[in-house]
Amino acid sequence: MASKKQFKVTYSTMGANLEKFHRDFDRALEKVKASFGKTYPHVINNQEVAGSGAPIATHSPIDVRLNLANFHQATVEEMQSAVAAAKQAFPAWGNMNYRKRAKLMRRAAKLIRESKYVLGAIMSLEAGKSRFEAMGDAEESADLIDYYAEQLVSAKGFSQPLGRLSPNERTRSVLRPYGVWAVIAPFNFPLALSAGMSAGALLGGNTVIFKPSRETLWTGYMLAEIYRAAGLPEGVFNFIAGDRAIGSKLIEHPDLDGIVFTGSKSVGMQLFHNFSKDFIRPVLVEMGGKNPAIVMPSADLEMAAEGVMRSAFGLQGQKCSACSRVYVHEKVKEEFMKLLLEKTAKITIGDPSQRDVYMGPVIHQRARDKFLATVEEAQKGGGKIVAGGNALREGEYAHGYFVQPTIIDGLPLDHPLFYEELFLPILTVGQVRSLAEAIQLSNKAEYGLTACIFSGKKKEIQYFFEHIEAGVTYANRRTGATTGAWPGVNSFCGWKGSGGSGKGGCGPYYVQQFMREQSRTLMK
Repeated sequence: MASKKQFKVTYSTMGANLEKFHRDFDRALEKVKASFGKTYPHVINNQEVAGSGAPIATHSPIDVRLNLANFHQATVEEMQSAVAAAKQAFPAWGNMNYRKRAKLMRRAAKLIRESKYVLGAIMSLEAGKSRFEAMGDAEESADLIDYYAEQLVSAKGFSQPLGRLSPNERTRSVLRPYGVWAVIAPFNFPLALSAGMSAGALLGGNTVIFKPSRETLWTGYMLAEIYRAAGLPEGVFNFIAGDRAIGSKLIEHPDLDGIVFTGSKSVGMQLFHNFSKDFIRPVLVEMGGKNPAIVMPSADLEMAAEGVMRSAFGLQGQKCSACSRVYVHEKVKEEFMKLLLEKTAKITIGDPSQRDVYMGPVIHQRARDKFLATVEEAQKGGGKIVAGGNALREGEYAHGYFVQPTIIDGLPLDHPLFYEELFLPILTVGQVRSLAEAIQLSNKAEYGLTACIFSGKKKEIQYFFEHIEAGVTYANRRTGATTGAWPGVNSFCGWKGSGGSGKGGCGPYYVQQFMREQSRTLMK
């Protein structure tokens, strides 16, 4: 475990003497910059495989002139080698004593903590994360592994006695691994989501082929190196670099026994519908959100404005949990908007690897183009851009994908921008007359991931919890209205179009989803 004297950076961190943190981050940043431009291999069967596919150069969204790292697109043959290695390794790993698996995984968590500043610096440059977002990502990765390992150990490997029909009968329920899993991760939490999904699979006794996002291959490779250094046996965790093309080939492989995926609803639903053919195979998907905050007249408006601003514009709105719409009661809308605009105007935009920068670039040009198209769509639909609305292209912003935090007011409450996931720093504001109306509008979306209410009345908060259709709910959260879930603190479960299993990451039922039940009856 981390030292109690060590300050832990989470997504909810506010206020502390962070001079040492910044000094340590600066040192790591210089170390990372010194390694720009290196070429990294796939990791298959614990061996470095140079790769024979087309070269892939990763560039920073902060400054596209920066060549961070180089890889090779995995070929079909290399992907097949990774699957074969995982399949061969599965029997021994799946039958390993659960305590030994947990010990190895906890060693990986320890290694993440030991290298968290370097990992944070890489993520800041590669994904455009601020220092706090990047370090929170690294800290969460280690906590996820430890939390899931504790689930396995405290449940004694998920084995428990059942009842009996006769005195000479003994029956146990045992959860057993499925086999080989594909872990397909997004760019926005390139370490935490990769570590969390893979840890669930690995602790459950499965072996893994890991394909990270094309935008964050360097971080993905670092995770593979951590698992290898932790002592995971050959073939248990295999890393392949590449884009969606090789990902599509991977999920078609007949030797896969399960898929865990975080990304868009369209891709997640495609996986869900296409993966099972001869028999049902598990597909665990987390697919995004359109997350509302509700502000009532009884709310602390300063708190509400702070929480909404942080949640809407942290990581440039590129979180499935980002607050992308807010419904404000008509009695307090004017005052709330004044506070929200004041706080948004103070956001510092720039190179997020530097201290005191809150908002960095969006991930790529497609995201910036979508931002501009969305602003135009809002204006054509009758919306008023009350903050932001522009791409930044001059001076320090000239070579990156920078846009302004943007707030849109005045759109009709049935406008598509209230219901479509954008994954951008765009917040739509709607005026309502009651809590019931706000919840009805919130629930109209096909998504159901996170939601928040700001209210000073217990009855309103209870009504919200009982009627909102979302798996992750908050009340009066200053540090991030709809964002900031943490392992063992906030289960992260998507409802409706946001998730596929009804049980989420960061929660107490995660690892079991990577296992299947076997009843064992012994007659004596």
